[in-house]
Amino acid sequence: MIRLALASTAAINDALLGGARESSLVEVIGVGSRERARAEAYAQERGLERAYGGFDELLADPDVDAVYVALPNALHVEWAVRALEAGKHVLSEKPLTRDPREAERAFDTAERAGRILMEGFMYRHHPQTKRLVQLVRDGELGELRLVRSHFSFTLDRPRDVRWDRELGGGSLLDLGCYCTNLMRTLAGEPERVYGEQITAPSGVDVRFAATLRFADGALGHFDCAFDLPRRIGFEAVGSDGSATMLQPFAEDEVTLEVRRGDELVSSETETANRYGLEVDNFARAIAGEEPPLLDRRDSIGQARALDALLRSAESMGGPILV
Repeated sequence: MIRLALASTAAINDALLGGARESSLVEVIGVGSRERARAEAYAQERGLERAYGGFDELLADPDVDAVYVALPNALHVEWAVRALEAGKHVLSEKPLTRDPREAERAFDTAERAGRILMEGFMYRHHPQTKRLVQLVRDGELGELRLVRSHFSFTLDRPRDVRWDRELGGGSLLDLGCYCTNLMRTLAGEPERVYGEQITAPSGVDVRFAATLRFADGALGHFDCAFDLPRRIGFEAVGSDGSATMLQPFAEDEVTLEVRRGDELVSSETETANRYGLEVDNFARAIAGEEPPLLDRRDSIGQARALDALLRSAESMGGPILV
């Protein structure tokens, strides 16, 4: 049983707690906050036995095996590194970082400490995501030629941390990172990217659109936004067929449809707790029973792609080599 503590009182913790409750491998024992009273209230509301008045206090607890870092994006690497140096395994909320050098630093620290660091793209653990990956790898769609995705919702909370540029806000790092991650998983690392953004008064991208060119000639396109209706989808198109995932990133119930031309070959819906599967993989990786689904190579490649996309948008959509 891996004893895990939450390094924040972020809303996303509730999804992880729900997954951990279904797991026989992970127990969440505590939560830390900069304000002890907030940590104590959070722990009482959610039935956690320990509350820490600061993250250093959390890291000093010898009973904590692992830490879930769900702080604002810009703080992920800082506290992941501090937790690893304290001898804790780390599950970091996505994105780990947009800076590939920072990703390398974090994984170097994990390797020196002999600890597991895993980036928390929970959707990758869903059986439907794994089926799509296998369909493409087995050539069931023919030669992969196009990947398309969209992820948007209306963020109408003006004080939400995702509007803060200094803390790593913006729709790309919150939503488009999913689109980027699945495209990379299917098509490999992009060679060249183009990004366009519409910025909010705070300077973060409220809307982002991107085109990616991959090594084998596949093209990718996605859009993400904080000022559009809720839209979540992904399509992979090959020379012989296509596959579409409905609600792939934000729901436990995911439908995967496969087509050959106009013919619907299959349509299957499966419900699985993505966070439960994620923490199980994390626990088994700590135990040395299986590799983490998202490893060093994946996270560094993700950081390179996100950084290139943001640099392209900042240069008014010019092409950036990854």
